Amino acid sequence: MNILFVSLLKFKTLEERNIYTDLLREFVRNGHRVDVISPTERKYGEKTQILTDGKNNRILCLRIGNIQQCNIIEKGITTISLEHQLIRGVKKYFYDVKYDLVLYTTPPITFGKVVEYIKKRDGARSYLLLKDIFPQNAVDLNMMSKKSPIYKYFRKKEIALYKGADVIGCMSEANVDYILRNNNFLSGDKVCVCPNAIEPQDIELYDKANLRKKYNLPENARVFMYGGNLGKPQDVDFIIRLLKYNSDKTDRFFLICGGGTDAWKLEEYITKEQPQNIRYVPYLPKAEYDEMLKACDVGMIVLDHRFTIPNFPSRLLSYLDYAMPVVAFTDVNTDIGNIVVENGFGWWAESNSEEICSSVFDKICAIPEPELLTMGSIARKYLEEKYSVKNVMKDMKV
Repeated sequence: MNILFVSLLKFKTLEERNIYTDLLREFVRNGHRVDVISPTERKYGEKTQILTDGKNNRILCLRIGNIQQCNIIEKGITTISLEHQLIRGVKKYFYDVKYDLVLYTTPPITFGKVVEYIKKRDGARSYLLLKDIFPQNAVDLNMMSKKSPIYKYFRKKEIALYKGADVIGCMSEANVDYILRNNNFLSGDKVCVCPNAIEPQDIELYDKANLRKKYNLPENARVFMYGGNLGKPQDVDFIIRLLKYNSDKTDRFFLICGGGTDAWKLEEYITKEQPQNIRYVPYLPKAEYDEMLKACDVGMIVLDHRFTIPNFPSRLLSYLDYAMPVVAFTDVNTDIGNIVVENGFGWWAESNSEEICSSVFDKICAIPEPELLTMGSIARKYLEEKYSVKNVMKDMKV
């Protein structure tokens, strides 16, 4: 098949490691040709260019306006104009291939006209990888009202996106249930589970004690790693309250690596109160981040408790890849907590009580090391069975 992949993810080679490039490489390994539209925001100062891997697979790095970590007006203008820019890019640079399949993702929800154009031009099938349910997530966080014109505009776009998809692949069963329950115009055979997936890495033996020395992490404390975004969905205010509640505990240490719109709150708290069992690292290269993961014991996931949509953070996969059990503090609508608990590699609590969530930390810190390692092995096995791109691609309805 000839496949066109459209997303907002910025990358320049299919050899990068993330849930999208790993899946695309699996398609290539199975004999398919892949072209990619990978927008580059104006703030990076790069011109539009086409990159190739020498095997007929191309990446169109298409210059667009700024859309991430910018003011809401600029973000809105870019989002609204994005479809027309992408269509122009396809017409100019990808005119020479007839596509059999269009793979595309949310966010954003404004790819509908692009997909419609390719389907009409080439007779292609369309497969939506649903990673974000917008605008309802913004409503949940009180960022917009259902009565507002902007909500109605984006809801109309969302409906058009769903109607234009031949298949909608959701991250979990809870996502499937939510989409069908809240969009009664969709038929059940159109919506399926297509989870976040990666290519599991070959993990060589390593000395955790030496890695802890290298990164100045305590040897006799349980090290919890939080890696990823620090924005509105993660409720950074709650994360700070939780860290404060545990700031006098010497049997636990919190390593936080990531950035986002609300990361400044965490930096401000650490600068002002200087807790001894917390370290914040704004950014690390992928290789160094992965090495730091190896020095940790438990992966952390936090989501705002107000969500009515079932988010499923992809950072779970990096924890499982390195055989780490997972503690999840989330809303009650996502099924990520059920998955980590019921399959024996994690813990869950609702993210609305520092006291209750801290009691989970107490429980984890009391677990003997061999038991924790066993849970990590279960986590890695679950990744290989459920979230490997090889298995997920086989189950996709393409």
